[in-house]
Amino acid sequence: MKEDSIAIAGFHAHIYYDAASRDAAARVREELGARFEVRLGRWHDLPIGPHPKAMYQVAFLPNQFANIVPWLMLNREGLDVLVHPETGDDVADHTEHALWLGEKLELNVEFLRRIRTTQ
Repeated sequence: MKEDSIAIAGFHAHIYYDAASRDAAARVREELGARFEVRLGRWHDLPIGPHPKAMYQVAFLPNQFANIVPWLMLNREGLDVLVHPETGDDVADHTEHALWLGEKLELNVEFLRRIRTTQ
């Protein structure tokens, strides 16, 4: 093992949707907010950053992973979901450390690389 999980400061789940699945995304969002102590990000109805589709982000702490991710596995209503850690390396977090529920979407990783080189 090259890294210890103690380096994970938190997790993000990106819930992807389109016009036809926005109501499903709203239901998933409402339940996440009601069931768990999460930080719900804004709705992004157009692709933003490295994300190729409309999405919103859900941020949560490492000790919540064991409850939130299994819940998403069973309750994502067919939506595609990216779950990734926050280790400080956005490129690795969104690629090699990523977990996908549903279809694995192609992210704009170059966007993340450009951000990394400007910080």
